[in-house]
Amino acid sequence: MNLKFTYQFNKLGQTADVDNNTHIRNLIEQVLFTSPGERVNRPDFGSGLLQLVFQPNSPELDTTTNFLVQGSLNQWLGDLIEVNQVEIRSEDSQLEVNITYTIRTTKEQQTAQFIR
Repeated sequence: MNLKFTYQFNKLGQTADVDNNTHIRNLIEQVLFTSPGERVNRPDFGSGLLQLVFQPNSPELDTTTNFLVQGSLNQWLGDLIEVNQVEIRSEDSQLEVNITYTIRTTKEQQTAQFIR
């Protein structure tokens, strides 16, 4: 059973669950938007992506952000997914992250878009 993120109850009052594809997408979102130090029992969890939003745009920042995202996803979810492509766009105060990945167990390719 894959728990729904954020934790919720279903119509029967039981813990809500989601399918495997949704669960993996939720895990990716948690890795991307959790800052290291935010989780007490796992202080190195996360990517630090949100801290880079306030840096001035440059080709170097794009490359750094891309490596940061790929490295974090490989570290925390490497047993579940293979990251194929990462695209990051930052305009004003909005951050758009597009991830193309392959689920290792099913070999199914997925694309997920996150906007903050």
